[in-house]
Amino acid sequence: MNHDIHIKRIYEPFSKEDGFRVLVDRVWPRGISKAAIHLDMWAKEMAPSTALRKWFNHDPAKWEAFKTRYKAELDENDALEAFARECSRHPVVTFLYGAKDTEHNQAIVLQQYIIQKLKNQRF
Repeated sequence: MNHDIHIKRIYEPFSKEDGFRVLVDRVWPRGISKAAIHLDMWAKEMAPSTALRKWFNHDPAKWEAFKTRYKAELDENDALEAFARECSRHPVVTFLYGAKDTEHNQAIVLQQYIIQKLKNQRF
């Protein structure tokens, strides 16, 4: 099965093409009501640890180190298998994030990580 996983800022309008919508932030985004975002799942356990998130602070100079550290956290995350299995059940999944930086955020890393995981395993 081909897995189509997108990323999108949570502040962008809802679209039916988003498929299964998953918030991948540990902290609820400011100014967003739960009723307004058509959320299917809040996977806060898949977000970077609070310590890693605060260390990174969306500093592009720390991007490469952040990616390495976040992937290491994902490798040790007990919730990963269940999350990947849930993603595999949907033809289209959209990871939603709140960061202003569209090039340096955890959703990008998680998207690449889960796509690779789904390619290498069967659920």
